[in-house]
Amino acid sequence: MFFKEDNTYNDIREKSLCRWLEEMEKHQDVAVRGGVKLCREYMEHLKEENRKLQEANELKNAYLKKMAKK
Repeated sequence: MFFKEDNTYNDIREKSLCRWLEEMEKHQDVAVRGGVKLCREYMEHLKEENRKLQEANELKNAYLKKMAKK
């Protein structure tokens, strides 16, 4: 009954952002090029935070299922 989550939209958004960042890496302004690195680091940080929150949520769900059976 469970379906795989469709992440097509999010994948397209991420690829679009990556292409835009690649274009900005070639920009003449040093501040823009430096911002690209900062943006990529922040995206990785957010992905890691999201992964941690999903793991915590799965753990809580497992605990609640156990408690509901009692």
